[in-house]
Amino acid sequence: MNYPWNHDRRFNAYSNYFKTIFGERVQKVSIDAGFTCPNRDGLLGKGGCTYCDNNAFNPSYCSPKKTIKQQITEGIEFHKVRYRKANKYLAYFQPYSNTYAPLEKLIKIYDKALSIPEIAGLVIGTRPDCVDDEKLNYFSKLSKNNYVIIEYGIESCYNKTLEKINRRHTFEQAVEAIKKTSRKGIKTGAHIIFGLPGESREKMLEEAKILSKLPLNNIKFHQLQIIKNTVMSQQYKAHPENFNFFELKEYIDFIIRFLERLNPNFVIERFAGEVPPRFLDGPGWGLIRNDQILNLIEKELKKRNTYQGKFFKT
Repeated sequence: MNYPWNHDRRFNAYSNYFKTIFGERVQKVSIDAGFTCPNRDGLLGKGGCTYCDNNAFNPSYCSPKKTIKQQITEGIEFHKVRYRKANKYLAYFQPYSNTYAPLEKLIKIYDKALSIPEIAGLVIGTRPDCVDDEKLNYFSKLSKNNYVIIEYGIESCYNKTLEKINRRHTFEQAVEAIKKTSRKGIKTGAHIIFGLPGESREKMLEEAKILSKLPLNNIKFHQLQIIKNTVMSQQYKAHPENFNFFELKEYIDFIIRFLERLNPNFVIERFAGEVPPRFLDGPGWGLIRNDQILNLIEKELKKRNTYQGKFFKT
């Protein structure tokens, strides 16, 4: 079958997408530039999202105590050892809200990253309530000569859930930020968590239809994981009956059903989260790695003779 993404995998894969754009493998290098969030510093609230501890996914080289250049240099060396060699890298500003600062500060940070020869572009993780026209105009200008994508933490399409996890923004704000970013000619990404308390499997499945209407380029999925020393960890210990975790087999089935309903133009960056076991404070899937989960999903897609967007309707 001829899929609209011009390769023979049964979903619009991130790695293939970058080979199409750059003609070769591209690797992301995580950077912690010392940002915070408005629901951490007191502007909207304190404590942050109930599930959040950035230390659980920050690589060892990633620290705000180091310069941007130092983190990138160490990150490139880290990836040369751990992964197949890449000649081009994307500076991935991952922890917290990486547009939550005055424009003057953002310009210094992002211009510095782009001045490093190996860096081919920027991936900027942030919240929907941390962008404005002035900042988007700057990123729009950068995107004329660089790969730039702003990745928004949506987490859920349901405001009741967002309130429970202390996001301190609404889904409507996420929609507006994504549309405004897209209108500026900037690529948009989104992050969604499956398994948040109070959401049934059917409600989560319905999100495929809701998200498919947005002007997204990339999308990233994570299963809910309980991280030690978070508010959610305390909530789980107090009321475990409020949580309904996916078993691995269940998750693969769910993801395939979700993919079938998802806009085929969306590039799938990640199907599941991977947290070091020492950070986990709830049920997990053992030591299985993301590449193994990906292989299981692709085998099941082939077994079912299905693919991303099979049941998608505009």
